[in-house]
Parts: sequence; C-alpha cells; structure tokens
Amino acid sequence: QVQLAESGGGLVQDGGSLRLSCAASGRTFTTYATGWFRQAPGKEREYVAGISRGGTMTAYVDSVKGRFTISRDNAKNTVYLQMNSLKPEDTAVYFCAVRTGGLGLFRLQSDYEYWGQGTQVTVSS
Repeated sequence: QVQLAESGGGLVQDGGSLRLSCAASGRTFTTYATGWFRQAPGKEREYVAGISRGGTMTAYVDSVKGRFTISRDNAKNTVYLQMNSLKPEDTAVYFCAVRTGGLGLFRLQSDYEYWGQGTQVTVSS
C-alpha cells in the first residue's frame, strides 16, 4: 500500500510560481513512476507531467512545456512539480499518482495505481 500527500497549492497571481510536492509513504518509493494530473472545474482530469522511477526521463503536456518542471528526490520519497509563469488556465486541483511497476513514462490515468487527494491551485488574472 502506498499513501500519497500533495502540498504546495494555493492562490497566486498570473505569472507567479508555485512548487507542488508529492510525498509518498509505504512501499519503496524508488520503484515508482510518478505522474501529475489536474482537473479544472467542469473538465476531465488531464495528464500534466510524468517522471520515470529513476528520474532520468520526464514528459509534459504541451500546454506546460517550458513552464513546469517535474523532479524527484528519492531519498525524501518526494516528487516535485515546479510551476512557473502560471496562467489562469492552470487553475485546477492537482493530483499526483504512482505506478509501482514498469519502466519508462506513463500518461494515462489507468496506468497509475495510487492517487493523492489533490491540492488546489488557483491563478488569478
């Protein structure tokens, strides 16, 4: 069993920055590929970014490329999402998720086994 806890969300102005954290407990975190997803009001949950279990591979949805950076510190069992140049359209609840097996990157919600409760990010214009 894996428990995930997101933190770092909040209210920020257009152009501002936030860093989200996803802390894992339970089984060995270093074996997990991790992804960040978001869900805006009235919209479906969408993939934002992913990182391989070793941290050597990352991927992003086109709308956040060049603005968001995903990283991990396996010693701290934590994955981060650094979000810069935030826009009002980035407003959403952000979720992290982990997959306990497999190599590489995963973009589908169905690829992930464990999910956090989410953290709200609100970008004001």
